[in-house]
Amino acid sequence: MLVQDRITTNPNPKSPKSKIRAAINNHHHDLHHRFSESKSLDFSTWVSENFFKIVTITVLIATVAAIVFLWSTGDTAALSYIQSKAQPLDKTHHSPHINWNSIPSITDKSSPYTNFRSEKWIVVSVSHYPSDSLKKLVRIKGWQLLAIGNSRTPNDWSLKGAIYLSLEQQATLGFRVSGYLPFDSYLRKSVGYLFAIQHGAKKIFDADDRGEVIDGDLGKHFDVELTGEGARQESILQYSHENENRSVVNPYIHFGQRTVWPRGLPLENVGEIGHEEFYTEVFGGKQYIQQGTSNGLPDVDSVFYHTRKTGLEAFDIRFDERAPKVALPQGVMMPVNSFNTIYHSSAFWGLMLPVSVSTMASDVLRGYWGQRLLWEIGGYVVVYPPTVHRYDTVGGYPFSEEKDLHVHVGRLIKFLVAWRSSKHELFEKILELSFAMAEEGFWSEQDVKFTAAWLQDLLAVGYQQPRLMSFELDRPRPTIGHGDRKEFVPRKLPSVHLGVEETGTVNYEIGNLIRWRKNFGNVVLIMFCNGPVERTALEWRLLYGRIFKTVIILSSQKNEDLAVEAGHLNRMYKHLPKIFDRYSSAEGFLFLQDDTILNYWNLLQADKTKLWITDKVSKSWTTVSTDGNTDWYGKQAEMVRKVVGSMPVHFQVNYKEAMKSDRDLVIGSSEIFYIPQHLVTDYVDLVGLVGDLDIHQKVAIPMFFMSMDSPQNF
Repeated sequence: MLVQDRITTNPNPKSPKSKIRAAINNHHHDLHHRFSESKSLDFSTWVSENFFKIVTITVLIATVAAIVFLWSTGDTAALSYIQSKAQPLDKTHHSPHINWNSIPSITDKSSPYTNFRSEKWIVVSVSHYPSDSLKKLVRIKGWQLLAIGNSRTPNDWSLKGAIYLSLEQQATLGFRVSGYLPFDSYLRKSVGYLFAIQHGAKKIFDADDRGEVIDGDLGKHFDVELTGEGARQESILQYSHENENRSVVNPYIHFGQRTVWPRGLPLENVGEIGHEEFYTEVFGGKQYIQQGTSNGLPDVDSVFYHTRKTGLEAFDIRFDERAPKVALPQGVMMPVNSFNTIYHSSAFWGLMLPVSVSTMASDVLRGYWGQRLLWEIGGYVVVYPPTVHRYDTVGGYPFSEEKDLHVHVGRLIKFLVAWRSSKHELFEKILELSFAMAEEGFWSEQDVKFTAAWLQDLLAVGYQQPRLMSFELDRPRPTIGHGDRKEFVPRKLPSVHLGVEETGTVNYEIGNLIRWRKNFGNVVLIMFCNGPVERTALEWRLLYGRIFKTVIILSSQKNEDLAVEAGHLNRMYKHLPKIFDRYSSAEGFLFLQDDTILNYWNLLQADKTKLWITDKVSKSWTTVSTDGNTDWYGKQAEMVRKVVGSMPVHFQVNYKEAMKSDRDLVIGSSEIFYIPQHLVTDYVDLVGLVGDLDIHQKVAIPMFFMSMDSPQNF
């Protein structure tokens, strides 16, 4: 039988690593047979007797020579890789120093495609036999398909017209980056990018095997030519830079889908669903990174996928093909993915996929990192109307695989926009930024070394660094005149809203969302979860994240994956000043426990300059007489009297006017309360007066509120 024959011929299947080692050993064996045997000399007996010592000394000398060679030739990536294996570090201590002028070239001497050249390449990662979509990709005229294998790819993978590089073939190409890449991941596409550049690439379409190019013509959708006869010499609509506080946009709104957001958009920005008041224009020619939108299953995150999915029905979301392409100015970013994007040669350095973060975060982090560096050479990102149709056949990824996105991406964007470099070469800036990102914890030291290896490989295959251009962000921004404003109102296309197809009724709800967001958009919601947060944390963020500036979730146990902070409810009031300090520009802070549902639509008329608390709600506030009591209430009352006695005059007067007797104690449920920004300093001062006293939350909050203002004003 065929199965039996396969077992007989290969009873011990080798792992990818063992296959590569076998390929290297065979190579050494071939070299051995090139030379004839040495003749027997007089000291042959001595050699045979001391053979072990001779071999040991020879290996030792060769090892030392190899290390000295690596050190002297400046191959810091290879050397640092050896060092990292010997002594891994948790944090980067120094940035690699590389002599860019002494990088030896790497030529293709091992593959069957040594003399092949093409300017336009499609690079995909393959783990299964060719899909129908891939069979259509290979037929796109003028483009060469390059398929990169991994440890899950079938051994007999082939597709007519495609170049396929197996793990074994990748290992023989001599690229430094190979030592950093996982065996079973699409991140191995980094080898493919280098191979394409080595073989003449000027444009690379970064794709996957699930998408079909609409009408089978990339040139119809993207700006494949930026110069020369085929280039479209035209102005491009551009997001306005008038709002200096805006650093990220959701491009799906521009193409007709207001309630869909791309993977990598900070969740706190999901609620920003209003369209642009106006655009500006930029002249085309430097859109070195071109991001297409995808019909069917667009690039969405696990939060969207698992909250909008209805049963087994596949997503089929459509974008407006008539909407114009739109550019992003310096200072504004958006998520960029690895399956529907064209990179021009000036941005080839930005193809590097980081290896120390989760796979579902790698291309998005690459996109933000690349956008920031793109500004240094005067380039920009442009987003295009639907370019491919992706089929929803695989299913959503778990939230854990995107944790590096949801936890860090908002902070990453702020960091990148603020980052500055005084280096005089692009590659030096790239290395400096990668080092800074490791210091900030966005990726690890491994990616600093990987960046060094990647940049050296680029130079080794013949890539030339682009020249730096003047940086616009540090200049005064020109005023946008009335004549410079360009209007475009996006269409409102049908979509899915929490499992329900959007219709005219949902458009009415979108109007409500905009109104609520306008009212609460600068208020921070602080929520304490009493129970497990594994499921509820995401639900609360989805419910309130579109309305408030941000949602801070606290629980008795910290959960970094879900961005849940640790705190104790009984003393939560002592933790709040830390949050106030982080959001000093917020209009106010609303505290809420998870056993209370907030009807925020009923608070549109509430005065956000005043304190809010439920003192007038039945049984919410209770006054207890502690005269002569030595129980818990008596001890709490004694500590309250001590704090009140140390209060400044304005606090003490307010408190004593509200309390009829210093022997009374007010107990408040404190499940919900609001503190406006102008009273934050008073609140922090009161927390300082409590100090180490163990006053309970239900006692402290009423005391603070009555000290800051009269209950008549609540």
